[in-house]
Amino acid sequence: MDCIYKDPNAPIEARVKDLLSRMTIHEKIGQMTQIERSVATPSAIKDRFIGSVLSGGGSKPFDKATSADWADMIDGFQNGALESRLGIPIIYGVDAVHGNNNVYGTTIFPHNVGLGATRDSELVRKIGEVTALEVRASGAQYAFAPCVAVSRDPRWGRSYESYSEDTEIVRKMTSLVSGLQGQPPEGHPRGYPFLAGRKNVLASAKHFVGDGGTENGTNEGNTITSYDDLERIHLAPYLDCISQGVCTVMASYSSWNGKRLHTNHFLLTEVLKNKLGFKGFVISDWEALDRLYEPYGSNYRKSILSTVNAGIDMVMVPFRYELFLEEFLSLVESGEISMARIDDAVERILRVKFVAGIFEYPLTDRSLLDMVGCKQHRELAREAVRKSLVLLKNGKNPKRPLLPLDKKAKRILVAGTHADNLGYQCGGWTITWEGTTGRITEGTTILDAIKEVVEAKTEVVYELNPSADTFSGEDFSFAIVAVGEGPYVESGGDDPVLKIPFNGAELVSLVAEKVPTLVILVTGRPLVLEPSMLERIEGLVVAWLPGTEGRGITDVIFGDYAFHGRLPMTWFRSVDQLPIHRPRENYSSSDQPLFPFGFGLTNTDSYGASQ
Repeated sequence: MDCIYKDPNAPIEARVKDLLSRMTIHEKIGQMTQIERSVATPSAIKDRFIGSVLSGGGSKPFDKATSADWADMIDGFQNGALESRLGIPIIYGVDAVHGNNNVYGTTIFPHNVGLGATRDSELVRKIGEVTALEVRASGAQYAFAPCVAVSRDPRWGRSYESYSEDTEIVRKMTSLVSGLQGQPPEGHPRGYPFLAGRKNVLASAKHFVGDGGTENGTNEGNTITSYDDLERIHLAPYLDCISQGVCTVMASYSSWNGKRLHTNHFLLTEVLKNKLGFKGFVISDWEALDRLYEPYGSNYRKSILSTVNAGIDMVMVPFRYELFLEEFLSLVESGEISMARIDDAVERILRVKFVAGIFEYPLTDRSLLDMVGCKQHRELAREAVRKSLVLLKNGKNPKRPLLPLDKKAKRILVAGTHADNLGYQCGGWTITWEGTTGRITEGTTILDAIKEVVEAKTEVVYELNPSADTFSGEDFSFAIVAVGEGPYVESGGDDPVLKIPFNGAELVSLVAEKVPTLVILVTGRPLVLEPSMLERIEGLVVAWLPGTEGRGITDVIFGDYAFHGRLPMTWFRSVDQLPIHRPRENYSSSDQPLFPFGFGLTNTDSYGASQ
């Protein structure tokens, strides 16, 4: 019998049907399994018919592994899959959420909150293209992005992964899908997965659904709202992703009105698959099955049963895959999980694999390696930084703005925890899962960029923590103080206080008492800005989490480019006001935000001007 599934010219659905008909139950449940690279071996992939492998946040071949090193590792896993009975290739997934951020030497873009400040959907699409190319150069074919959460509370530890508190802005920024996967041709069937070619990667719209609306901004918490509001606020961006042919959707750890999303048949199957017509596959989040019951990891059989029957097609196990396969097979043999449900899941996974072209081109295209971290890609990241900056204050007197700064100034003080720290600039999900401090990859810090842009005669004095002695000598023309948040991810970033860490406000006040001061705030969300600090400083720029290209900041503060960004989130006065967000427009005199949604000065505006 001819192997239709091996014919690249055969219709995709015919290939899916043919391959499915040849598969044993072991091969089918293997395809539904995604395991972590640290427990994966070529033989395990071959013998257990594993469908996908991933790198968890920061999981890499070795420290400072380059894209070529990654490609060697992933191709090794792929060769194991190709030696299996049917030769079904794996797809390899990575958390490429702001560039291919796990890999040393890649281009790291601003996190989503900064991109939301740009309001530039075409820029975001281009970022998707560059990210896709750098991911494919490393051998991976699957990016767990974009996060299309609508963040309604900055206390949430994943706020910076959201483009905005405003649904319409998030919807615009789903253009990342077309950047990652390519633009579907006119007439492409709605809901059907799409991938343009070997420079593109599978995208994953996440986290379905309502993860940005949890009570008190608690990560993995409970979103309490009506279905109508869930649909209007949180579900709407998924419509745009589906219309762009998004290949996968990732379920959320969170709950909706007390029911876990991973076990919610109504939302995963009746709404996403049936009502919205999504034809790709639904994937679980990292160890989501282990999180369903207390204590952690218990009732594993029940977890498999409830998630698969709810509509999860591929399970991100990621470690206990032998137990998972054993319990899964038992549930199928007992009839608790039907073959119809298994076949639906495997059809979806195979469909995406055929769409992705990995049967024809399973191994890394090494010709892409020269583009990783290249000048062209870094220039795009630099543009993104420029456009993301939001100017909140410029001078105490409208007639004497501080900005743009003078490149010919005689003596400049540069200070603060974030002035010369690439790790802090990049934030979480960079090289390691949580992110870390220091010169973690290749890039330009704020201090590096300042030294490059000022005149040769300008003296740049850098002090991490200035003291009174700093100001005892010759006067400074002005100071640039960069403070903000340290890296964090997920629940580790939940923060009910939202004060500037590392005594940032105190450091700013010390410097601002002595010299005209511009504050650059490096943050994933609005933070408390004390009135006394705001009064002392001359200028305030929110740089969000800009990534590796610090020159984008100096491009604007020294006047080569105009300020462009506008707040993607309402800036509260006090945490007591939270949650505070659009579409609320009318505030009482006692409940006014510090800066409203959409606020952002231009170079010629002064503090307090409206935008």
